[in-house]
Amino acid sequence: MTLRRLPPVLDRLRGRLIVSCQAYPGEPLRDPDAMRRMALAVLAGGAAGLRAQGLADLRAIRAATDVPLIGLWKDGASGVVITPTAEHVRQVAATGAEVVALDATSRPRPDGRALAESFAAAHEAGALVMADVATFDEGLRAADSGADLVGTTLSGYTGDSPRLPGPDLDLVARLSARLDVPVIAEGRIHTPAQARAALEAGAFAVVVGTAITHPTTLSRWFATALDTPA
Repeated sequence: MTLRRLPPVLDRLRGRLIVSCQAYPGEPLRDPDAMRRMALAVLAGGAAGLRAQGLADLRAIRAATDVPLIGLWKDGASGVVITPTAEHVRQVAATGAEVVALDATSRPRPDGRALAESFAAAHEAGALVMADVATFDEGLRAADSGADLVGTTLSGYTGDSPRLPGPDLDLVARLSARLDVPVIAEGRIHTPAQARAALEAGAFAVVVGTAITHPTTLSRWFATALDTPA
């Protein structure tokens, strides 16, 4: 489907790589300055945009870069944790992130409020909305509700979506063929070939995180391979 006219910030991401710079609580890199440096490193490697988590990280990255920034705030241990409420949305937008990413699955939100309130909060703050979904129907609903981008981020992480070893390219293709907003491929993209395949499936842009910015997981992949008998 032909995309609607896009804001200039999104045009800068067309066909390009977005790198997610995140570390988990308790890890050595769980530090805003470490993520700022990580962001600068991936930009030097050719990333066109960034995705980052947490208010302090977002402020540090925004102060150091001028590329499109997708911001989110993970809060909670299970269920809807990615920017789960309208208040989370407002605070993420206040960091200067042009896009606020939030969980747009059909799961109940922790405050019991409607997803539309979070969309409205982002738009009122002058930010765009990236709806992280797990299924085709969720992607359709998000776009109909005013999402500016739809990401396949949560495919495989909810009970009603398949957990594939790699990216959900079928979901990317189906959403790209149906929606007039950009579809962002994200989730388990571990190789350059998979990133290219996501673009060929119709993705507007590709987000890669773990395979670039999470050395703990990368080291584990190699260590496991060496420990496994041939």
